[in-house]
Amino acid sequence: MTSDRLGVLPPRVVIAGTRSGAGKTTVATGLLAAFTRAGVHTAAAKVGPDYIDPGYHELATGRPSRNLDPWMCGEDAVLEVAARAATGCGLLVIEGVMGLFDGAADATPSSTADVAALLGAPVLLVVDAAGTGRSVAATVHGFATFDPRVRVGGVILNRVATESHERMLRDALAPTGVPVLGALRRDDRLHWPDRHLGLVPVIERRHELVRNLEALAAAITEQVDLGGVRELAAHASRFPVPDSGGEERSAGPSRPSRVRIAVATGRAFSFCYPDNLEVLQRAGAELLPFDPLADRSLPPSIDGLYAGGGFPEIYAAELAGNVELHAALRDGTRRGLVVWAECGGLLWLTRAIDGHPMAAVVEAEATMTPRPTLGYRTATTCMPTPFGPPGTELRGHEFHYSAVRPAGEALRMRGREGVTTGGFGNPRMLASYLHLHLAGHEHLATRFVETCRTGKLVTPTAGESPS
Repeated sequence: MTSDRLGVLPPRVVIAGTRSGAGKTTVATGLLAAFTRAGVHTAAAKVGPDYIDPGYHELATGRPSRNLDPWMCGEDAVLEVAARAATGCGLLVIEGVMGLFDGAADATPSSTADVAALLGAPVLLVVDAAGTGRSVAATVHGFATFDPRVRVGGVILNRVATESHERMLRDALAPTGVPVLGALRRDDRLHWPDRHLGLVPVIERRHELVRNLEALAAAITEQVDLGGVRELAAHASRFPVPDSGGEERSAGPSRPSRVRIAVATGRAFSFCYPDNLEVLQRAGAELLPFDPLADRSLPPSIDGLYAGGGFPEIYAAELAGNVELHAALRDGTRRGLVVWAECGGLLWLTRAIDGHPMAAVVEAEATMTPRPTLGYRTATTCMPTPFGPPGTELRGHEFHYSAVRPAGEALRMRGREGVTTGGFGNPRMLASYLHLHLAGHEHLATRFVETCRTGKLVTPTAGESPS
């Protein structure tokens, strides 16, 4: 069956790993490509906050992949986003995050297992078989029995060395009762290029990745039981999800007066959740993409700017050369342009990244660091921002190999490392390392758009929580 409206989920399967690096993205993207090439209308989603893997999903299917993150969005929003991801498709393939049971340190639902249980979806477990023999059975048995909410319905063996190695692994797994639905051989053609934040975004090396994807789709078709995977997906629980308005909500702005918001895009700023753009549109925004690497001016007559994350540090020299755009951005903020900048967007607004001059909207400098800062954050605004008055609560995620000095004082953030303060804010700007996913928090999009519309801080209405 297909998902004819937002409130219905089609057959679905979660691609999980025993750990990070087991091959989830390879298997999930390969399945998406193989099914799509076989004429199956297939959709994709990604558990957790990752921006890059969904780009590979979109390359395989030709349609956007969405992030399912119960920690940031709440469980009800995950159901809605999953249904929206699968609209019009007969199969939903969901790639997990880290190992199957890995999640947030505060035990808030966030793991792949949590999402699989929430969506009533069976799990296809990816096991890195390199250097493994009979012990693979203990691994699979443990994962299959650890959490009664989760049904591990099949195994994909990855990085299998030889035909005899595959036979040994299959024989070892037979007593577990978990079927082996595929065994992928070691193959350098299936390697994805990567760097410090993970895989290289598709937008940067699309032509090369298309070639890799063709080889991967062929390998998956040959070495995986696609019929068995579809049969497993068909055993997902059949239940409706909350219908949040469906295609009517996605059709466009619901308010008569449009607000023009420029959105940074291109190779340096490719991190943006599709749901964020859609909730801004539903709040009344007309979105105007521009590329800070190519465009010498901002889009005309804009009221606001959204600069998400990406890799401005990789393109720092090119960004530094765009002095016309930087001057236009400084002039815009002086004239009252409302700005929301996340992580890479924050770096772009500083005076410099490792000595390369940037827009100098924020009085700070950025430097790259050898170790990452990452994790979920519960944040409270310490000053007025376009999202509301001081005390507004935000739930987001950090992942960066950089530091900004001074760090700023806009947000007080709580995470597993304790409490930190950072970011820059005023009634017309929030620029910080915090990535927000606004599905489930559409009131924040409404406040941002209304601030762009009026130029004034939007305060909570009577009875509305400041968060």
